[in-house]
Amino acid sequence: MNFKKKIFSVLSKNEFENLTLDIFHYQIDNNKIYKNYLQSLKIDPLEIKNISEIPFLPISFFKTHCIWSSKTRIPDIIFTSSGTTGIKSKHYVADLSVYINSIRKGFEFFYGPIEKFKFLGFIPTDRKDSSLIYMVKYLIQETIQNGSDIVSSYSNYKYKNWIIPDQKNVLIFGLSFYLLDFIEKMEKNGYKENVIIMETGGMKGKRKEIIREELHNILKKFFCVKEIHSEYGMTELLSQAYAKKNGVFRCPPWMKIYIRDPEDPFIHIDNNKIGGVDIIDLSNYLSCPFISTEDLGKKINDYEFEVLGRMDFSDIRGCNIMTI
Repeated sequence: MNFKKKIFSVLSKNEFENLTLDIFHYQIDNNKIYKNYLQSLKIDPLEIKNISEIPFLPISFFKTHCIWSSKTRIPDIIFTSSGTTGIKSKHYVADLSVYINSIRKGFEFFYGPIEKFKFLGFIPTDRKDSSLIYMVKYLIQETIQNGSDIVSSYSNYKYKNWIIPDQKNVLIFGLSFYLLDFIEKMEKNGYKENVIIMETGGMKGKRKEIIREELHNILKKFFCVKEIHSEYGMTELLSQAYAKKNGVFRCPPWMKIYIRDPEDPFIHIDNNKIGGVDIIDLSNYLSCPFISTEDLGKKINDYEFEVLGRMDFSDIRGCNIMTI
């Protein structure tokens, strides 16, 4: 079955559920780690008839195992977490074109054609194995004719020379600590209607962690914008969720969020209750699309969710999480 084509053409809830069950059975046939995990739980895959019954693999397995369900043997690329403490996660990506499709189609689902944007990446350039940096570089390369670029040095330009009024929307992708470093060194500029500031990551051990609201207030004041956007992604996933205001995220059609009971990881709880974040990301079908993360969150409704922090036992990683 051509999953790659079907994943990015999902439109309805019914299509998502049918495709998810097909990919679940593909996982059982091709993902040895996931199959063994279900066996250890004494779960018979043949008895699973609804996607709500599908078990989620703890994300920590990406630190200790090669999570692989491709029929090929050599990955196109291996993404590695920043891993400021402990063992780093590794995501073995069998087909890089799936990630590229997810980047582009996911962004355009929320913001429209990338050709309408000038992207500025406030990111480090010394990591070749970061999925986030790969994503930002891809968006920049695809729109380089619009003046898109990586901002890696603050000493040779003024902010006003980068955020110029033109026919393109300017979107700044910035890691939190990079954005804070930037505004400490640059002069303040006026408000521009076509500028979007998107924070996309924690402090990664570079600065003291602060709550998202405080970070957003600092950024809004400096950049003179009404809202700060956010991106939610991680090394172990190939899709991203986006928040356009107030830290309320939405997923693309091939991604779904569940919230698990903090006392029982095999039970999902109702909307507006806080628990662990479980994710179905169908673009992960060549690794594992059913991931139980170490993030705390709550669902507002079937389409919107918030990320509230980290589980107490988990280490701080490079995904878009602020401490509670």
